[in-house]
Amino acid sequence: MLKKILIILFFVCILPKVSFCEEEKWQQQNSAHFIIYYKEAPEDFINEVIESAEDYYQKITRDLGFTRYEYWMWEDRAKIYIYKDSEDYHSASGKPSWASGHAEYEKKIIYTYPLAWGFFDTLLPHELGHIIFREFVGFKNNNVPLWLDEGVACYQERTRRWGSEKEVRKSIEEKKFIPLLELTEIKSLSDFDDAKVELFYNESVSAVSFLINNYGKYNFVRFCKELKDNNSLDKAIDSAYARFDNLKELNDVWYKYLTTNE
Repeated sequence: MLKKILIILFFVCILPKVSFCEEEKWQQQNSAHFIIYYKEAPEDFINEVIESAEDYYQKITRDLGFTRYEYWMWEDRAKIYIYKDSEDYHSASGKPSWASGHAEYEKKIIYTYPLAWGFFDTLLPHELGHIIFREFVGFKNNNVPLWLDEGVACYQERTRRWGSEKEVRKSIEEKKFIPLLELTEIKSLSDFDDAKVELFYNESVSAVSFLINNYGKYNFVRFCKELKDNNSLDKAIDSAYARFDNLKELNDVWYKYLTTNE
């Protein structure tokens, strides 16, 4: 009997310590749509993360026209984990040394560390773009091509959005342009060299910009909703846009715009 009591007392004493250690490891701040977990990050950095994440959340949903669909509140808030520093992040994540962060889209989690290169201007808007878009169309929707997924994410990066069209026009002059039909067949970028990867991203964001800026958010939302409803890419294009009926016709209109600005 005494032995059982001692065993129970042992676990009663040790369990709070484990829990306390976990609480000490990650401090926490909450905002309307995000939970920020951090270790030793400066307070002003955490405040900037919260402010930027909330601003991007509003901007991305507004830019894509998804404002009235999904809301991240209470237990459904997205999470951002901020490790102590670069060494701590790379040791825990196993990511390559050049990585400044990464995301788990279905879990709505972003990982990074203080002073990570490009976090506020590139990584944060890009990864939030992926999460918001994929949450809308479906995380495992095979009808969504890689170029559309990456194009929407890159559309949130201000410099990428503004500079892509010039680079795509340059690729046409150099006869390196990849038509949308071929772009849609690309499922992975792992075998591409740096130049082709860069072209893929530039064409992707250029195509998304073309659809949103020339034909409006309403049609883009309708296009995405058709994909969400498990319709094919051609069917989604046909349902959402009057100017073109399928991917080939979209490519022709987009190519004409790039070469003549019409």
